[in-house]
Amino acid sequence: MLVSDLSLLLSLAQQMSVFLVIAYLLSKTPAFLPLTNLSPRLPNTLTIYCLFSGFCILGTYFGLAIDDAIANTRAVGAVLGGIFGGPVLGVLVGFTGGMHRYSMGGFTDLACAISTTLEGLVGGLFHLWIRRRSHHNEHLFSPSIAFIATFLAEVMQMGLILSIAKPFEQALDLVGKIALPMIVANAIGAALFMMMIRDRRRLYDKFSSHSSAKALNLAQRMVGVFHFGFRQQDAVRIANIIHEETGVSAVAITDTKQILAFTGLASDHHQAGLPISSQQTYQAIRENRVVFADGVEEPYQCSGSDKCPLGSSLVVPIRGRENEVIGTVKLYESKRRLFLHINRALGEGIAKVIAEQLRDSQLQQQQQLLTEAELKLARAQINPHFLFNALNTISAVVKKDASSARELIADLALFLRINLKRNHQASLLSSELEHVNAYLHIEQVRFADRLVIKQHIAEHFLSLELPTFTLQPLVENAIKHGTAHLLETGEITIYSRHHNGLNQIVVEDNAGLYQKPKQASTEGLGLHIVDTRLRNAFGVNYALQIECEPGQYTRVIVSIPQETKQ
Repeated sequence: MLVSDLSLLLSLAQQMSVFLVIAYLLSKTPAFLPLTNLSPRLPNTLTIYCLFSGFCILGTYFGLAIDDAIANTRAVGAVLGGIFGGPVLGVLVGFTGGMHRYSMGGFTDLACAISTTLEGLVGGLFHLWIRRRSHHNEHLFSPSIAFIATFLAEVMQMGLILSIAKPFEQALDLVGKIALPMIVANAIGAALFMMMIRDRRRLYDKFSSHSSAKALNLAQRMVGVFHFGFRQQDAVRIANIIHEETGVSAVAITDTKQILAFTGLASDHHQAGLPISSQQTYQAIRENRVVFADGVEEPYQCSGSDKCPLGSSLVVPIRGRENEVIGTVKLYESKRRLFLHINRALGEGIAKVIAEQLRDSQLQQQQQLLTEAELKLARAQINPHFLFNALNTISAVVKKDASSARELIADLALFLRINLKRNHQASLLSSELEHVNAYLHIEQVRFADRLVIKQHIAEHFLSLELPTFTLQPLVENAIKHGTAHLLETGEITIYSRHHNGLNQIVVEDNAGLYQKPKQASTEGLGLHIVDTRLRNAFGVNYALQIECEPGQYTRVIVSIPQETKQ
């Protein structure tokens, strides 16, 4: 009996080895990504369903025929489908695998169909239990959880075979032969499968964190370099930054006619000031697209020297305001190195950052019709201390939680984009709140549990118009000169109300530290500009109001007419 169990266990182990090889090969394809991020989107859900239903069916096909039944590894697909997708998806995967097994007949066909469906449900129940017990998806990737869930599911299957399959004597004999090998093989196989997925996920997160950190360093160092336009001295600075951060063999920046900057390998014959001679560069400019010469399928040949050590190049066009090409960023690798995919992605991102900076520079130069107060306000929004604090916060978070870091980068990009691009005199309250929330999300991560944000805005207020950049300076002032000085938890509340026949938006903090600034002080510049713009837009009766109870609260009140331009 022991020899028979061992023989069957080895056969099932061989089946599981085939599964793991297939899983390993799939882990190298995009089809494996839904298993690493557990996104609830329909395409990802369908991918998980098809993948694990396929494992169920293959488990049946690869199974061994024993006494008009099949010893198999089908349970791995059903249980893992439930763990990754939840009860509904688990049942669907199990039902698909069960119906396939039922179509093959045998005296255990009905029992196996029911048990496979229930195995998917078992995995789904573990999914719910883990999600309710912990908010971190990481626990779903535990090999021990996969082992326990599959172990219990297989024990349940043996019980259902004894309960449903007829005759009972034949079912009992079958269970005696297959129970131990199937329970052990499936449980261990599920744990190994989960271990592979977990390791792949960690590798992906580590790679993403590294990429995010590199992109963050690049963005942080490049901020403001092209403030005065596409100048050669600025191009040299950018080329050096890119070379240091990416680690490629060489970097060049060109306009549409000549090389503005070159740094790295082969700088003896690739020099700033020389006219463009590379066919790849001309092609990128002419066709307005990325051109990659890997030196293998697409040959790279230096036009300056036959002995040039560079073997591959990536040319990314820099686009201006009307999407026209105004220059290129070129990354090179030597003949002894491969061009990494991350550097290709970074090259395209770098060109977009440069183009965005140049467009913003051109926009600022053309906005000559704005009033002095509005120009001061626009500059006041981009507080250098806030920007550096935000970048430092993201830099700290990216080491611990790549997903949260990406969200913070998106919030910072949204905040900066609104600051730099909004050129209308007025905006909807909903847009102002979007701006404020991007700012507050970064500040909340920075101050952690020392800052609590509350918002109570009536829905019909969202369509009201008020001068652009009204709320964010008030919220920033409440934090910078209010809650940031508290030892206890600071609280910022933004709410709407009707008062004395007026629509009002109130920004309130619990510090109560407001002091009327001196005339020459710059601390009250933001409040002064907001007050001026409110008076100009709505009249003197709508001036900014400030109420303060020392040590208790400071309320800054924005009044809006009952009817504003929609």
